[in-house]
Amino acid sequence: MSPPLVPAPASAVVRDAPAPDLSAGIRIEADPAFAAEGERLVVALGRGSAPVTIRRGDHPEEGYALRVAEDGVVIEAATAAGVFYAGRTLIQLAEAAAPTAVEIRDEPRFAYRGIMLDVARHFHPVETVFAVIDRASDLKLNTLHLHLTDDQGWRLALSTRPELAQLASGTSVDGDPGGFYTADDYARIIAYAAHRHMAVVPEIDVPGHTHAVGLAYPELVADPVIGDEVREVTAESGGALPVAGEPYTAIGVGFSSLRADAPGVDAFLADVFHELAALTPGPYLHLGGDEALGTSADDYRSLVDRAARAVAATGKTPIAWHEAGAAPLPRGTIGQYWGFLTPTDGHDDRARAFVANGGRIILSPADAIYLDMKDAPDAPLGLTWANGPTNVERSYRWDPAGVITGIDEADILGVEAALWTETLRTRADVERLLLPRLASAAEAAWSPPYGSMPARTWESFRERVAGRGSAWERDAPGFGRSPEIPWA
Repeated sequence: MSPPLVPAPASAVVRDAPAPDLSAGIRIEADPAFAAEGERLVVALGRGSAPVTIRRGDHPEEGYALRVAEDGVVIEAATAAGVFYAGRTLIQLAEAAAPTAVEIRDEPRFAYRGIMLDVARHFHPVETVFAVIDRASDLKLNTLHLHLTDDQGWRLALSTRPELAQLASGTSVDGDPGGFYTADDYARIIAYAAHRHMAVVPEIDVPGHTHAVGLAYPELVADPVIGDEVREVTAESGGALPVAGEPYTAIGVGFSSLRADAPGVDAFLADVFHELAALTPGPYLHLGGDEALGTSADDYRSLVDRAARAVAATGKTPIAWHEAGAAPLPRGTIGQYWGFLTPTDGHDDRARAFVANGGRIILSPADAIYLDMKDAPDAPLGLTWANGPTNVERSYRWDPAGVITGIDEADILGVEAALWTETLRTRADVERLLLPRLASAAEAAWSPPYGSMPARTWESFRERVAGRGSAWERDAPGFGRSPEIPWA
């Protein structure tokens, strides 16, 4: 029997024995290094009589051991992150219908476990970002990728380029209100994430997806290239075609680009990425690099090369969407694959290029864990371009090591779900599509390979997810209660 935990732990042995009633509260005895994590558990579970001992042990960096028995709870970990993840597991056990005596040894499969939130198509306030961090950290994800810029808006104030927030942030898709984060807002997001052992990876998308940049710096951006794809998307979804110098509020892609021959482009890239690096702890900056359909191949290679070198000059490691594998990149640049579970159009070749250059890959297959896809044909929110609606079962039945031929387990840095916001205006909209499919991505990122043990099956997953329904309803009312799951 698998305990009702999501993501599934690496090893869990359920004992036919009495267990403490964790819902009655806990009493913490913690190694001083883990006192803060102990206090977090007290706050989460309430004060009471069940004894919990937290001590240092020999475990992987984010790994832990957890023993729940009649005489109390013991957590062992080498780091505060390990204690935090043990605490997430303990809280899920406490929220289960009945106490469970269990011994767990657990560690993540991949080091990078992410959720991407697009705040450019629709701007979302700090409080909504906090809510996404809460849902993600509960599922043991450790990275928040913020898509901060796109054709529809620039969402971060920079002191070196104040015109970007002043002139390029005013609207969202469908003409909805825009907005931007101040430096203080961004610092609050970073601190909130760090408290939950999540890093922030900011994305400034270049050379494409830069129409909004042209509102502030028209000399840096080429005139829109209106191809068949943009016309088709506009006809299907509504809105107007892009016009240079005017805010863009439709959802077409691929028409915008920085100008490779603009004298100020290199200074722009240096200013933006240098300030972004100064604002952002952690090793990574994301430079985008996707869907520059109106950019010539030579200009694309030149601009991606220059952007990646601007990132590397800050001391950070660049991350780029897989198309950037066609360009010269600093050795070790990380690629993010957003193609399909069965690769098309040479997307897998572009991903393999990162590995050949000493980098690794983050997997975000669009037809599995692009959470902005509709979860049913009649769903009121979401899109369908990634092989039609993506139900919960399809979001779960895949394994990272099986997506791209020639990319081994060691070549994979991690897994990241993506939530684009063309149709998502509010926090309720975000949470409606975030859950339960975020749990599929979390399990792909944390747990052993799909099909490798009884708990890593669709049948087990749907039962375990069902047990999270009450907690999700409390924390994210209106989340997507898929009929595929036998909700408690």
